[in-house]
Amino acid sequence: MTDHISRFSEEGTRFLPRKFQGFPEIKEALIAGRMQAGFLVAPMAIALRSQGVPIKVVFLGHRYGSAVVVRADGPVRTVRDLAGRTVAIPSRFSDEHLIVLRAVERKGLTRDDVRLVEMPPPDVAGALAVGAIDAFSMGEPFPSQAEMGGFGRILFHAREVWPDYMSCVVVVREDVIETNPRAVQVLVDGIARSGLWLDEGVPHRDHAADFVGRYYYQQPPAVLRWALTRDLMRVTYIYRSGAEETGLRLGARSDAAARAARLVDRVRGVRGRAIRQGRDGGDGVEVRAGDRVAE
Repeated sequence: MTDHISRFSEEGTRFLPRKFQGFPEIKEALIAGRMQAGFLVAPMAIALRSQGVPIKVVFLGHRYGSAVVVRADGPVRTVRDLAGRTVAIPSRFSDEHLIVLRAVERKGLTRDDVRLVEMPPPDVAGALAVGAIDAFSMGEPFPSQAEMGGFGRILFHAREVWPDYMSCVVVVREDVIETNPRAVQVLVDGIARSGLWLDEGVPHRDHAADFVGRYYYQQPPAVLRWALTRDLMRVTYIYRSGAEETGLRLGARSDAAARAARLVDRVRGVRGRAIRQGRDGGDGVEVRAGDRVAE
């Protein structure tokens, strides 16, 4: 995606992807200025801003994509069964954390009834397989990895307890928005295009799973294909009505032109809010005027 976006920069700005093992590392890189932009879970972005880190949200990323997973042969069958169990989360500043709290509180439990431990996302599937944890709340592709491995079972998807919640957002350091707004706009427009392209249907998701699995995540494409195509609402980027969501689950296709029009309006809105107001921690990006943007 970043290679493709780079071609739209008239100033020759390049976007280079950088992969992090967890959101805390993205946070530290943003604070230290080693990275100028990144995909972060929304709660962490809000927390960083409230703590004085000079960043702004410039785009809303994907909806859904997270799930609570338990051992396939374990005793946890309902949310109430999580009482007294150990549940791994990526960070206390994550939507996965908030989703667990929301779910247990709706069933009459408190946050003290569940043992929450922070764990890097790549470690959770293995920890669940050997019984080191009873469950985990994580984003894809880790739920799919546990399902495909046969040792994990989805207890519930995040959308079941929190409809329309926003998972990740794109943040950019304010100094970059001030000094290089064109590069930021190129980045935002490119990410918006990629989300629209992915939501066009199964063929595009198949292609994305194959390419990203082989060249970026270094994971079997089958895992990403499971996450992206088994249920098209498992990860989605464009807001839909309930009827449209039902159609997607059945494999129906929405009108591409209508989606494109909605996306154009969305991107224009982002331009007005993020760039003009800007003048008053996933994946990350570094931006240098006329030079490069490294993600």
